[in-house]
Amino acid sequence: MATSQSTPTAEPTISTEAASGVVIDTADLGNAAKAEEKEEEQSQAFNPETGEINWDCPCLGGMAQGTCGEEFKAAFSCFIYSEEEPKGMDCVDAFKAMQDCFRAHPEEYANEIGDDEDQEEDSETDAEDDGNDTDLEDIQDKKD
Repeated sequence: MATSQSTPTAEPTISTEAASGVVIDTADLGNAAKAEEKEEEQSQAFNPETGEINWDCPCLGGMAQGTCGEEFKAAFSCFIYSEEEPKGMDCVDAFKAMQDCFRAHPEEYANEIGDDEDQEEDSETDAEDDGNDTDLEDIQDKKD
């Protein structure tokens, strides 16, 4: 095994030569792993190490921007940082405010409003099947 140092500030690297004659530089492997980790962090909305929310994460679908962006941020932040059981139980008001904003701007949030209505219809169908009907008002009543 040979140890080499590419720059004065770089970590020492170890090059290993396998029986096939392939040289593997461990520094390159480490750099690739760090790049992959950084890319993964950027593709997640919440970084538990820093406690920060990446509002520009593509996974949020641009919801943090737009007319109801502040309402979305309030609801999402509340849920992320919630310590209530079940998680987010203390965020019902924030999510209700976000939904109200979506409904007030159907031209911009038609997909989200449609998703809510589809879920309500599914919930009603499920309630008919098992007799268990829980909705936002039921949760709000339990919270109060």
